[in-house]
Amino acid sequence: MKLPARIKESNLPQAAIICLLIVVSIISVRGIGALQFLELSAYDYFLTMKNRGAEPDPRIIIIKMTEEDIKKQGRWPVTDAVLADLLKRLLSLEPAVIGLDIYRDIEVPPGKKELLEVFSQQPIITVKKIGDEKDAGVAQPYMAKNQELIGANDILVDPDGVIRRGLLFLDDGQTVYSSFALLLSLSYLSGQGVSPEQAAENPEYMKLGKTTFVPLKPEDGGYAGIDARGYQYLIDFRGGPFKSFTLTETLNGSIPNDALRGKIVIIGATAESIKDFFFTPLSKAMTSDKLIYGIELHGLVLSQLLRAALNGEGPLTFITEKYEWAWIFLWALIGIVLGLRLRFLSRLFFSIIGGLVILVVFTYYIFMRGLWLPVAAPVLSFLAAAAIVTAYLSYKEKADRSMLMQLFSRHVSSDVAEAIWRDRDQFMNNGRPIPQKLTATVLFTDLKGFTSISEKMDPQTLMDWLNEYMDAMAKVIIIHKGVINKYIGDAVMAIFGVPVAKKTYDEISSDAINAVECALDMGDELKRLNSSWGQRDISTVHMRVGIFTGPLVAGCLGGSQRMEYTVIGDTVNTASRLESFGKEGVEHNFSTNPCRILIGEATLKYLGGRFVTKRMGEVSLKGKEEKIDVYLVTGHTQRSEHVQ
Repeated sequence: MKLPARIKESNLPQAAIICLLIVVSIISVRGIGALQFLELSAYDYFLTMKNRGAEPDPRIIIIKMTEEDIKKQGRWPVTDAVLADLLKRLLSLEPAVIGLDIYRDIEVPPGKKELLEVFSQQPIITVKKIGDEKDAGVAQPYMAKNQELIGANDILVDPDGVIRRGLLFLDDGQTVYSSFALLLSLSYLSGQGVSPEQAAENPEYMKLGKTTFVPLKPEDGGYAGIDARGYQYLIDFRGGPFKSFTLTETLNGSIPNDALRGKIVIIGATAESIKDFFFTPLSKAMTSDKLIYGIELHGLVLSQLLRAALNGEGPLTFITEKYEWAWIFLWALIGIVLGLRLRFLSRLFFSIIGGLVILVVFTYYIFMRGLWLPVAAPVLSFLAAAAIVTAYLSYKEKADRSMLMQLFSRHVSSDVAEAIWRDRDQFMNNGRPIPQKLTATVLFTDLKGFTSISEKMDPQTLMDWLNEYMDAMAKVIIIHKGVINKYIGDAVMAIFGVPVAKKTYDEISSDAINAVECALDMGDELKRLNSSWGQRDISTVHMRVGIFTGPLVAGCLGGSQRMEYTVIGDTVNTASRLESFGKEGVEHNFSTNPCRILIGEATLKYLGGRFVTKRMGEVSLKGKEEKIDVYLVTGHTQRSEHVQ
């Protein structure tokens, strides 16, 4: 498998470990519910966007008891007589079904007889509250004798105080009750020939018309360990606002004769003093003007059940936990790849923004089609992966750069140092240069008669004199793109063509030319130094230079505490022997030119006739069996500003 550009194989094991740790951490954090608030916030936003432009459900009519109605009645709750009168007037308008969302576990005189009479003649659906460990609930209406027409109007509230879940069934430990909205829907749907049945895929699931309702589980969607008792599902909050009439309007006969015919009528209170209101995902900023009353909530749930049964608009579905883990892992992996591939923070920043946009847009697209994917968990895994990998690589690169600069920065020019860093992938692995075989040019220098000169100087003068010489020579080497490999007493070893391997003839030729140019300029610099030393009554010196081009092995020697970049091979030995060859036996006038430069034929062939050379013959170098042609370099055939 070919890796994307800029991704090093050496980083993959660490990246894989980081990815797994992030995924495990995110899944663990999500499992304890720490991300539930973020997931539900994203859910609320998506649901709000989805509900824009939703049409009201004309099948549902609200009869509301407002604050003004209560003032006119002079009391709350309204008496049984008023309630009986209200029901009679509504029944006369021929609605399909009437639901009374008002607790009536005890009588409110006067009017008990009239209310009992109404309930004995007409099937009216009423409510009771089952309650839980914290709430004792409310008993069933005293006037309702048919248990099948009594629904539970319990409402599930999420930890953040928002209503998102609805109930089809719930029980009190002994009896299973249908919800108020479900009873209303079943009564209405029976006229459409629709009734509940067991789902073919699972007999424990209820199928209502065109939709099978799959019970909500504790970890579904963005939830983490919710109480999923009963038969729960997610409310879509579509269908409102509903057409409504007040209690006063109804009692005054102000409702048109055909306004309720064939409709579902829900009676309930909307007076603020009763405090029967809730927050929903559509309650932006949780302000009081965005509250929804209990009667309206039941209407929205009822509308959803009707649409599910008749139109197939089922509630949101979810992927399994394993697929959620895979979804989180996928985005962690994408973050890892971005962190590995993009080295520039600006590119990484815009790529991360683009990735987040893609993630959110895709999740919303899937949400619009009925599937709730986690959002916060993959976002965090994506961001954490990209950030941690980037931080890790940044730390590693700082360490690598520090090591490289420690090896090279003081011995090469700044642009060569930057080139080394830029192309580090070619020769760096696990924080140290990769040993490599390459073709380079090696230059050795040594001072003629240094021993006798040094004996005449005191230690401080000697070191000052030698440092002045070395500093001048080092600057010349660096200018010509050479790497100062080491200082050995008065000798200097420099390499041209490392550490980034040169592969083409032109590249190798450029290094050889730079080395010879460097040697000639070192001679010119030595002339200047000798002139300065002569004026200060300091001994002058002569210099020998040996240059050879050929294959060698480059790499690091040493341990973690002290490491040195060096080259080894016959090319290095040959260059050293050329520097010391003949010493006094080679024809050279040191009085006119204090620098003698010897090169091998292997170097000469790369020089392209740029320099004046004199063949010294085929000679045997110390320690070498094969003879080589040696040439003395005396100057330029043409002055070249060659340094590249």
